[in-house]
Amino acid sequence: MTDYPHVENIEQWKGQPDEYKEACRKLVISHAINELYGSRVYDEPAIALAPTPYAKWLTCRVVMEEYGHHYRFFELGLEMDIPEEEMLPEMTSKSPLSIMTLDLSTWEEFCVIKMLGDLGEILHVEDLVQCSFLPLRNLARMTMPEEHFHSEFGKNFCTDICEKENGRKTIQKAINDIFPHLPSFFGKSGSKNNAIYRKWGLKKRTNEDMRKDFVERAKGIVEQLELTLPEVDLSIYDA
Repeated sequence: MTDYPHVENIEQWKGQPDEYKEACRKLVISHAINELYGSRVYDEPAIALAPTPYAKWLTCRVVMEEYGHHYRFFELGLEMDIPEEEMLPEMTSKSPLSIMTLDLSTWEEFCVIKMLGDLGEILHVEDLVQCSFLPLRNLARMTMPEEHFHSEFGKNFCTDICEKENGRKTIQKAINDIFPHLPSFFGKSGSKNNAIYRKWGLKKRTNEDMRKDFVERAKGIVEQLELTLPEVDLSIYDA
């Protein structure tokens, strides 16, 4: 038995406590902004970086799906009466995730950000597929297979690159440069927002639990490539 609502549609959502509604808004806004921002600064430019027609074709699929993720969250936000300017990076004062400020300029870096960055997104979506707000849960369930494809896309291309001369060294350098920025994807330990999300059944896990899980999963992935993660001090995220 749970002590939070089971909200099946927008009309039921409108009748929920203000704290619940605001928590749902925050989640939708965050995903709408970051999916669009990431599509613009990483995914779409990567088409030009992709080295072969096959790689460009698969990258185009990634781009299409990432823009699609934004559009799904954006449409849900409109149904929730969230002003569209709050869900568009160029029109809101809300900053995207800090990982979005990384300056990626090579195909190898893009493949690493897909392999590990989208792994982080998978963990976030795993919580949403169980959330108490069913429109958001259903959206997450549509998104999940595509997030898995994006991370696998990155891993497969990183594997191919590692088989080439100096490829393993190039991918290891990209991991060393990028990975230290990724644990911030999960916010601060002891987050008040996260506590509210868990209170209302919108998320299941604490930020610190998700961050620890992410590091362990990322470690397992890079070890399959016979590579390593750089040391990162996770205590800097403690509130």
